[in-house]
Amino acid sequence: MNKRVDKIVIIDFGSQLAHLIADRIRRLGVYSEIRSTDIPASDLKQYKGIIISGGPASVNDPKSPQLDRTIYEIGIPILGICYGHQYTMRALGGRVAKGVVGEYGLTQFTVTKNIGVFKHLEKKSYQVYASHFDTVEKVPEGFEVVGETRDDKMSATANELRKIYTVQFHPEVAHTECGMKILDTFIEITGSKRDWSIEKFISEEVASINKKVDSKKVFMLVSGGVDSTVAYALLAKALGEDRVYAMYVDTGFMRKNETAQIKKSLEKIGIKNLHIEHAEKEFFSALKGIYEPEQKRKIIGDKFLEIQRNVAQKLNLNPDEWLLGQGTIYPDTIESGGTRNADKIKTHHNRVPEIEEMIRQGKIIEPIKELYKDEVRELGAQLGLPEEMVNRHPFPGPGLAVRCLCAEKEDGKYEKLPNGHLLPIKSVGVQGDERTYRHPFVLDSAHDWNKLRTISPSITNTDSRINRVLVEISGVKIEKVSITQSYLTPERIAKLQEADALVMDAIKDEKSVWQCPTVLIPLSVNAEGQESIVIRPVSSQEAMTANFTELPWEKVEKLAKDLMKIHGISAVFYDITNKPPATIEWE
Repeated sequence: MNKRVDKIVIIDFGSQLAHLIADRIRRLGVYSEIRSTDIPASDLKQYKGIIISGGPASVNDPKSPQLDRTIYEIGIPILGICYGHQYTMRALGGRVAKGVVGEYGLTQFTVTKNIGVFKHLEKKSYQVYASHFDTVEKVPEGFEVVGETRDDKMSATANELRKIYTVQFHPEVAHTECGMKILDTFIEITGSKRDWSIEKFISEEVASINKKVDSKKVFMLVSGGVDSTVAYALLAKALGEDRVYAMYVDTGFMRKNETAQIKKSLEKIGIKNLHIEHAEKEFFSALKGIYEPEQKRKIIGDKFLEIQRNVAQKLNLNPDEWLLGQGTIYPDTIESGGTRNADKIKTHHNRVPEIEEMIRQGKIIEPIKELYKDEVRELGAQLGLPEEMVNRHPFPGPGLAVRCLCAEKEDGKYEKLPNGHLLPIKSVGVQGDERTYRHPFVLDSAHDWNKLRTISPSITNTDSRINRVLVEISGVKIEKVSITQSYLTPERIAKLQEADALVMDAIKDEKSVWQCPTVLIPLSVNAEGQESIVIRPVSSQEAMTANFTELPWEKVEKLAKDLMKIHGISAVFYDITNKPPATIEWE
C-alpha cells in the first residue's frame, strides 16, 4: 500500500454502498480505501481525492455523524454522494429539508450544466439510482445547481473554484447509466495514476495470508458456492493445498440433490482434503419452533461453529495450530452493520457475535472479505476455476432456511386496496441505507413489463408500509388470504426443494438472471392451511443493488402452472421489486 502514492479515500457515513464506491474506483484503476467519519483533515492530505458517502442518518438530526469540516479547506477534490451531498450543502451554508416524496430506486436525472464531474456528459436526461427522502433547498455561496430530477430540483451541484462536487443519486450503482463516467471524470479531476488491478490484489493478498497464517493451517468452511470456493482457491494458492482442509456441512437446507453435486464439483477442481458432515438432524432440531428471521440466522451461524468444533475434535485438530477460513464477501459485512455508521439490514450467518469475537481474537481468516461478487468472479477466473463454477448463481450460506418463511400468526392485517392487496406478512428490505421490515403488496395488474417496471417503484416510494411488490402469475384471483402457522420442517423444505428445482430448470438458459431465490411463504390464498411460492429473478453485478429480471411471460406462466402442481400450494407470485427498496433475499 505504501508504494502507491495515488489513492482516493471514501469517508463512510454508514452507507450500504460505501464499499461499492471503493469497488468502482478500483475498477477504474485507482486504489481506494474506506475511512470512518472521525478521521482528521490532516490525515486526508495523503489522498488525491475524497468521496463522502451516503448514510442512514438525516443531516438535520443533532445526533447524526459529523466530519472535521476543515476537510473542505485543504484543497483536495471532493465528491459528495447522497448523504454526502446533503452534508456538504449544510456544512457550507446551504439548507436541507425533508422531502415531499422519497426517491427509492430508478429515476430520471437531467444534466442542466455540463461542468465539473458532468463535463463529459450531454445536457439530457439519464436513468439514475436514488435512495433518499431529505432534499437540498438552498445551495451554499459559490455553488451552482448542475442537475435535477422531477422531485428534486437541486440534486447535483458544483463549485469549480474549490473542486467540490455533489450528487443526490448513486453514481456507483450499475443501474445509474452515467455513473461510471461521473466517477471516471472525478478521477480525472484528481489527477490520480491508474495502477490498481485484481492481479495486484492477488499478489498482495497472498503475502497477507502467509503473514497472518504463519506456520498454522486453515480449516475452511465451503458451501460449493462461488465465494467459499474462490476463497479456498486463494488460500490454497498462498499456503499450498496440504495446509487447507475443507469442510462441507449438509444442513438439510440445500437444494435438491445438491450435496452430491457439490462433492463432485469440489473434487473436480482438486480439493483433496474434503470432509462432508451430515448435520441435517442437528439443524432442524436447533430451529424447531423458531420463526423470527434474525433468530434463525443466529442459530444457524452458532450451529455451524459448534459443528466445526466437533469435527475438529473428531479429527484431532489442535485449535492452536489452525485458523477458521470463511468465504465472507463485503456485502455480508455491510448488511450486518459492518461499518462504523452502518445500519444493520440483516445478520449474515458468518457475522454472528461468536464469529465477530473470533475475528477480534485473530482466529478467523477471510481472504476475500473486501471484494464484491463481480470481483470475486474475476478473481476466480484468474485463479483458474472453471467458468460454470465462477458464474454459478449465488446461494445463501443458511441455504433454503432463509427462503422458507415461518410464522406463528398474522403480522398485520390483510388489506384490500384499490389497486391490489397488502399482505399480513413482512420481509426484509433496505431504504435510504436503513433496514426495513415491511409488508409485500400484490398488484392487480396485467402482465405488461412496460407498466410494471414503472408501477413497482412508485408504490414503494409513496407507501411507507410497503418494501416489496408482487404480481400473481398462476391465474388465481385473490378473494381472501390467511397465514398458516409454519416453522422449518423437513416436509416444508422438501416442498421448497421441489419448487426451487422447477424454477432453476426453467431459467437455466436465461443469461440475464444473476440470481433467482425461490421463496416459500406461509400465505394461504382462497383456502385454509396452504402456502404460496414467490419467484425472485434479479439482474445484478455485485449484490449491493439489483433489478428484477423481466422473463418472457410465456415461460413465466408455464412455470407457474408447474409450481401449482406441488401439493399444498395455493398461489404463485413474481417479485417485481428492485434493490433497494427490497433486499434480494426475503430474509
